[in-house]
Amino acid sequence: MTDALLHRYDTLIQKLTATGGALVAFSGGVDSTLLLYAAYAALGDKAVAATIVTPYIPRWEITEAKAYADTLGVTHVELERPFPEALRMNPPDHCYTCKKYLFSELVECARNQKIPCVLDGTNLDDLDDYRPGLKALRELKIGSPLLDAGLTKQDIRDLSRHFGLPTGDKPSFACLLSRMPIGSRVTETALRQVENAERSLMDMGFPAVRVRHHGDVARIEVPQDDIGTLVTHHGPAINDALKKLGYRHVAVDLAGYSMGSLNRTNIIDDTENAS
Repeated sequence: MTDALLHRYDTLIQKLTATGGALVAFSGGVDSTLLLYAAYAALGDKAVAATIVTPYIPRWEITEAKAYADTLGVTHVELERPFPEALRMNPPDHCYTCKKYLFSELVECARNQKIPCVLDGTNLDDLDDYRPGLKALRELKIGSPLLDAGLTKQDIRDLSRHFGLPTGDKPSFACLLSRMPIGSRVTETALRQVENAERSLMDMGFPAVRVRHHGDVARIEVPQDDIGTLVTHHGPAINDALKKLGYRHVAVDLAGYSMGSLNRTNIIDDTENAS
C-alpha cells in the first residue's frame, strides 16, 4: 500500500475524530464497512452503526451487516421501516426519494441519541456516476468523510484488504428497486422474488448478478465473461430455480452487466433505473 493512500486514510481518521461522535449509515457493503471500521478506530464507543430494514433491502444484506457490526464490537441499531408509498410506483427520482426518506430517519435517530452527526459511505468515484441520491444527502447535511478524504473505490478496496475486512472483494450492490422498471408498481412479493432469484445465482457462483424483473420474465445480467459458464453449466438449474419462484420465462442479457450502465442510460431516458 502506498504512502499516499496511507496519508489519505490518516486524513479520514482525523476527520472522523473531529466529529466527536457519529452515526454511520451501515449497509454492510464495501464503503460503509471501511467507514465503520475507521469510525470505530477513531471514536470508539462514540461510533454507532445504523441499518435500516425495509422490504427493498435484501435480508441477507441485513444479516451480513449485523454480523460484521457484532464482530467489530460496535453498537448496532436496526431501524425497521415500512415500504414508503412515495416509492410504490418506482418513480424516476426513486434514488433521491429513497435517500431522503432513509436518511431523514437516521437523522432523527441520531438526534434522539444525541449523536452529533450522520455519516455515509459516498466516495470520490460516486461523483463521476449518475447519483441523484447525493442531492438528498446534501439537503440533510449528511457527512461523507470517505469523499472528503479523497478516497476512490479502489482505495477503499485496497484499505479493506490491508485491514483484513471481509468486504475487500465484495461486489457492489444496489437496492432491489433498481431491478424494477421505472413507473411499474412495486410489490413486496416481486421484491422477494428478485431477492431470492439473485441469491440463487450467487449460491451458484455468480456474485456479481442482477435479475431484472419484467413481470413474469426474469432478465439475468452477469459480467460478459461469466455468460458462457452460466448458460452452459448452470442454465437448466437456473431456469428451474427461477421458475419455482414464479417466473414463466428466464432470459440472459447478452450485453452482460457493467456497474453503472443503467445509471448512464437514465440520464438520457428514464425508462430504466439505476443499477
